[in-house]
Amino acid sequence: MAMIQLSKSLSRFLVETSSIIHQRSFSVTGVAAAIQKMTRVRVVDNSSLGNTPYHRPPRVIHVYTKNGVGKVGDKVLLAIKGEKKKALIVGHKMPGERMTPRFDSNNVVLIEDNGNPTGTRIKVPLPTHLRKMEGDYSKVLAIASSFV
Repeated sequence: MAMIQLSKSLSRFLVETSSIIHQRSFSVTGVAAAIQKMTRVRVVDNSSLGNTPYHRPPRVIHVYTKNGVGKVGDKVLLAIKGEKKKALIVGHKMPGERMTPRFDSNNVVLIEDNGNPTGTRIKVPLPTHLRKMEGDYSKVLAIASSFV
């Protein structure tokens, strides 16, 4: 009789713990998928520095935001071909707000220290909500070929 009671209580305990285990799941926060330090990026303008092949892909070494996470419209510092260059994020893989496009790669446009783009054309479509953002993106928007 005591064995039956013990087995029932043990089975009830196992069912309760298994339901607790199934409820607990690890969540991947937005930080894990956004552009941060050491993120590989793709240069999408026609600047000579971004388009000649090199054995290392460009990587982000600093994000100019408070929390260190970059979204569309933020400036970053890249390590590209042994040099440090500033860039503007024009698309990222992370799903953002509603009705904003999600890209297949993390796209950046190289800019100079004063904000002028290094290249003369941008090869991929830019998100349209970049037009509404505050900041001096008018020269980058002027060389864009298309918008999404």
